[in-house]
Amino acid sequence: MNNARGFTLIEVLVAITIFAIMSVVGYRGLNGILQVRERVTLESRKWRELALFFARVEADLTAVIDRPVRDNGDLLLPALVGKERTIAQEDALIEFTRTGLPAQSDKLADLQRFGYRLRDGAIEQIVWPVLDRAPRSHPDSFVVLQEVAELRLRYLNAQNVWQSAWPSPDQAGIPQAIEMTVALKSGETVVRVFAL
Repeated sequence: MNNARGFTLIEVLVAITIFAIMSVVGYRGLNGILQVRERVTLESRKWRELALFFARVEADLTAVIDRPVRDNGDLLLPALVGKERTIAQEDALIEFTRTGLPAQSDKLADLQRFGYRLRDGAIEQIVWPVLDRAPRSHPDSFVVLQEVAELRLRYLNAQNVWQSAWPSPDQAGIPQAIEMTVALKSGETVVRVFAL
């Protein structure tokens, strides 16, 4: 007589049901971990890009030098020009003369004219090929920060009063400090002050 006993149909169904429940719980847990990981990666990338952008701006603004330039129409522009807002996206919100890049030679070591503008949801750095522009001189532009909703600047004058544009009617030269406010499309607003 054979005493071999197998699983009953009910025992197999119970085992399959338990396995299915454990699989669903495991999948949801793993899916949640992967979604959190993706969000953390995106947030880390956003804040790293923002930190690199502000480091670039700080390097540019700490190298500002009081050297006026001539524009395409042969008009004299101050060493630093800051607008409250631009009419066209092609215009720089701020432009300034800065010293050349350290440890460089030739053109990169000379004085340079830089600027920043907000265009199509991205902040662009503008670099003019020469200080005093010819009638057909056009700057090169490079995207330095994306997903930006708004860019605002204020300028601190010698009387410690914030101005919305520079130079102000009673001030010339370089402001004491520049406040930059960047509003991201994701909702965050970051304010940095750069002493000059």
